Amino acid sequence: MVELQKIKQMTICHLIVAITFFSCGLLCNIAQFLLLILVKPWNPVLFRKLMYYPCYAFYSQLICVVEWYGGGRLRVYMDEETAKHVGKEHGVMIMNHTYEIDWLMAWLVLDKFKMLGSSKAFAKKALSYAPILGWAWNMAEFVFLNRDFDKDKEIIAKQLKIVFSYPDPTWLLLNAEGTRFTPAKHEASVKFAQERGMTVLKHHLIPRTKGFTSSLPTIRGICPAVYDVNLVFKRDAKVRPSITAVLSGDLLEPYMFIRRIPLEQVPTEEKAAADWMQKLYVEKDRLADSFHETGSFFKTSGFKEVPGKVIQPRVSSLINFVAVALLSNLWILNFLITSLLSANWIGFLIALSVLGLFYALLTKVSNMSKISKASAYGASEGKPKTN
Repeated sequence: MVELQKIKQMTICHLIVAITFFSCGLLCNIAQFLLLILVKPWNPVLFRKLMYYPCYAFYSQLICVVEWYGGGRLRVYMDEETAKHVGKEHGVMIMNHTYEIDWLMAWLVLDKFKMLGSSKAFAKKALSYAPILGWAWNMAEFVFLNRDFDKDKEIIAKQLKIVFSYPDPTWLLLNAEGTRFTPAKHEASVKFAQERGMTVLKHHLIPRTKGFTSSLPTIRGICPAVYDVNLVFKRDAKVRPSITAVLSGDLLEPYMFIRRIPLEQVPTEEKAAADWMQKLYVEKDRLADSFHETGSFFKTSGFKEVPGKVIQPRVSSLINFVAVALLSNLWILNFLITSLLSANWIGFLIALSVLGLFYALLTKVSNMSKISKASAYGASEGKPKTN
């Protein structure tokens, strides 16, 4: 077992995953582009229905790596009311922004609810230009923001109508903290809260509320609920949640508490809605604190205990990954060998360049996810901009 884990950590194994993921991504981009020019102008509903499949095929590649290659298992806690609605309606997914791969853990749970291919996220505009992954999100109609509220409020109003017009249940991911948690950013957040008489958060940053409050007039009547998603990893876990851990096939064990909040429970007035979001993060902080101190979301948080369930992986992600892996990696290997044997040095160099490009893209995605590469918290003077 130890030797197998060492093999998984080898660069060649990471390269195989990179080839598989980005080859599928290129195929996804091509399929999306064809849908964009051939279907969307004539039938936007059919376009959005069909868009699910290339996106699912692409995203599920990394789901397979986490679950089938690394053996990771997601444990989900939710009450009966939440379980009754989840995966059957549109929703805004408010999730903590704590870990390098929290976005991948969001994919993991969305896959289990069969919404992986249709769900969207608020994202920085710069990400829309990122090769393959950014292109996929752009053509899949994600909500890209400029970090300029005057411009963004118009984008939000327009794009949310599109997102929640999808015929299949769609969740829109919102990381209200705006950037990942670090000690330095937390210090700035604590200072900000103290200066304004707000509750200091121990495990989260003070959320930025304008994106959420400006969304409310648009989504009322077309999105029935907010889903509060709380993601944690044990602090004493042997493996730190990161892209490197995913590629190395390390065992990841995420825990998630999900609760459904009907949208009518969110105040309509902007200031009251902002206060509601702040209160939500105080509750999220209690949940995280209870988990880290006691190993349970419920013992000291004040929330009623609900059963947890280990979600088993879907076979569809395994079949999808194996099929793409065999086709892409064997094709490149065959091309390399054929070019080498026939002294086709141009073809050989092109194949090597493609391999180098895929590995560079993998490194880029890994760096984008690193906490050290995340955006600063607040303005240049160290204060959050959007509260």
